[in-house]
Amino acid sequence: MKLSRRGFMKWTGAGAAALSLSRLGFDVKPVAAYATTLRIAGAKEVVSICPFCSCGCNIIMFVKDGKFISSEGDPDYPVSEGALCPKGAAFHSMHVSHHRILKPRYRAPGSDKWEEKDWDFVLDRIARKVKDTRDKDFVEKNDKGLTVNRVETLFQLGTSQMDNEECAVSHQMLRSLGVVYLDHQARV
Repeated sequence: MKLSRRGFMKWTGAGAAALSLSRLGFDVKPVAAYATTLRIAGAKEVVSICPFCSCGCNIIMFVKDGKFISSEGDPDYPVSEGALCPKGAAFHSMHVSHHRILKPRYRAPGSDKWEEKDWDFVLDRIARKVKDTRDKDFVEKNDKGLTVNRVETLFQLGTSQMDNEECAVSHQMLRSLGVVYLDHQARV
């Protein structure tokens, strides 16, 4: 939106007047509530569950013309009563942000630029690197002769953007490979 200096002054004056009226006893909450409904007018409400922790808070998602346009907490949900943590509150922007990378990117060793690759290339490369490292560094028995079946040169750091199911599958897969160094940054 292009805003001229004159337009800026008009909007500032209108805002100051509205603020002054609210101080004189006029209630601007209904106007603010109405303005919020304009954004989601005609949208279908879909109740879903926030995937980021075990609270499972309800999120109301608004879908219009097949597009996810907004989300908010569910006031009828007894745990959060409509409030959302920062991850839940960022649910909409995380899915529709223009900064979100939608295709895999690869930077070759020694290169200074990223290039888009297809999923087959990226997944094959990751699988090859993991297998080569595991084959090279797998420890079957420790110094005392006890069977340990582990790899100490692979590490996984989870992300707060993984949901509970992704975390469980990731953890089980890495444990099956013998990876012992796992950490997870699930804090808000």
